[in-house]
Amino acid sequence: MRAKGSPLASKRPSVNPRREGPSGDTPMPTMKRAVLVLAALCFTTFSGCASLQKTLKGVFKKPTLVFKKARLSSASLSDATVDLVYEVNNPNGFGLELASIDYSFFVEGKQVVAGKPKKGLDLKANGKSELVFPANVKFADIAPVVETFLNKDRALFKAQGSVGVQTPIGVLNFPLEKEGTFDVPKIPQVSFQPPRITNIGLTSATVEFPLSITNRNSFPLPVAGITGALKVAGADVGTLSTGNLGMLDGSGTKQVTLPLTINFARAASAAVALRSGGNAKLSLDGKLTSDTQSVPLNLSQLVNIVK
Repeated sequence: MRAKGSPLASKRPSVNPRREGPSGDTPMPTMKRAVLVLAALCFTTFSGCASLQKTLKGVFKKPTLVFKKARLSSASLSDATVDLVYEVNNPNGFGLELASIDYSFFVEGKQVVAGKPKKGLDLKANGKSELVFPANVKFADIAPVVETFLNKDRALFKAQGSVGVQTPIGVLNFPLEKEGTFDVPKIPQVSFQPPRITNIGLTSATVEFPLSITNRNSFPLPVAGITGALKVAGADVGTLSTGNLGMLDGSGTKQVTLPLTINFARAASAAVALRSGGNAKLSLDGKLTSDTQSVPLNLSQLVNIVK
């Protein structure tokens, strides 16, 4: 019988339930372990390498990549970010990584700046992972007259390139070829609501002019402001300006009320219309600005003036 503390007793192996990687700190991913095993056998024998390659090819299930949709993640009347969304389905019990990305994006036949997912991005095991390829489209680069482009309902796009996925049997390349269309941001609809006279005297009147601004897009749109020269019954009465309206919700409407004092001496026909009440024609000749892009705004509408 060996005494306690003998050299043989002290050499009993310790039990460590945690599996550690080569650095002794974190577990090694399954795919990397497989690659290391393959490399070790390849160094040992060519026949072992060939055998393991054949085994891995038999066990490994090839991932699939499919196109899901094109979407606008942000938009204004000056530009838009178009996301092409792909989905990778990895049927294997271990995660994979992106190894290489080659991607180009065209709108109406013109190449634009395109972003890419990061190399090394993890693709989860036994599941689906989204790959998002964003592209910033500046409308001034697509058409010489931005308003002409904005009058289109949809724009043509084309994606080219490929993505490489690192696997135990090497890098697998998947094509990113896709053609389709995306929604072109629509100019908001602007309309007058019935004006209301808040004060009227012999020489002037103060009138509140409500404006309704409706976003005709399903996505939010920034409106930096509306400004223009106003006519009442054909007479120039002054300038209306909304200031920054912020972000319009998708398919939403925002209403602003703009007060204006009208001098009767300079607008006789307007004075008659305001004093008599009833219907009067309002005209607004100006511009609507979204982000850095301004578009002409010409509004003419018959409204009922409320006293």
